[in-house]
Amino acid sequence: MTKDNILQELITLSRELGQEHRQLAILGEGNTSALCEDGTFWVKASGSYLGSINELGFSRVFLDQTLEMLQMTTMSDTEVDTGLQKVLIDPSHRKPSVETFLHAVFLTDGGAKYVGHTHPTSVNSILCSKLGAEPFLHHIFPDEIVVCGRFPLIIPYVDPGLKLAKTVQKSIQHYKEQYGSLPKMVLMINHGLVALGQTPKEVLNITLMADKWAKIILGGYSLGGLSHLPEDQVNRIENRLDEQYRRAHLAKG
Repeated sequence: MTKDNILQELITLSRELGQEHRQLAILGEGNTSALCEDGTFWVKASGSYLGSINELGFSRVFLDQTLEMLQMTTMSDTEVDTGLQKVLIDPSHRKPSVETFLHAVFLTDGGAKYVGHTHPTSVNSILCSKLGAEPFLHHIFPDEIVVCGRFPLIIPYVDPGLKLAKTVQKSIQHYKEQYGSLPKMVLMINHGLVALGQTPKEVLNITLMADKWAKIILGGYSLGGLSHLPEDQVNRIENRLDEQYRRAHLAKG
């Protein structure tokens, strides 16, 4: 697939995530990215609005050069700003989002080809509460296991940008060591949701299912608490052949 075809898919995904009635991202919230096959990736430009974004709302950047900046011990805000300009393939493109570093990590260490970062009202109602991500650590219905994965990656609140990307990079490595796999859903406390997919459809599916999951959590608490699935049933759902088939089919769209 050419870089232009990938960009068109990313535009479609971004507009889906940015539909205001879904309350996943409003105004300039959220960002998306997609990996190209030539060592570059597309990422939302700073300040672009997902709901109406077009080609001008994205920047294409060098992957390796972006990752090299993560090796720096410290960088001032000015140095980060300058660095983001330097990683542009085309200097005429707008400055990429400060979360470009985060996307570079997800597209490499995270194994994703498409990334969708949103701030769903439902999910953040929980992540910004005293409970944090704890309600998402226990499964309550089969579809959220099939679509969002067995274990979410939980990230404490960290200053967005370079520091957050470094934290996530270390957390993904720990996740791989603990579970022997990669996460599909990332929950960032007091911040938002990240969906990691191999296709745009998978990213959208994860985001929409996380939104539904959060709404059911909130509804369950309003009626006295949640009824969690037993661990043996969670493991059964995760490993059933028919559910694995359905997961793969859903990701293709």
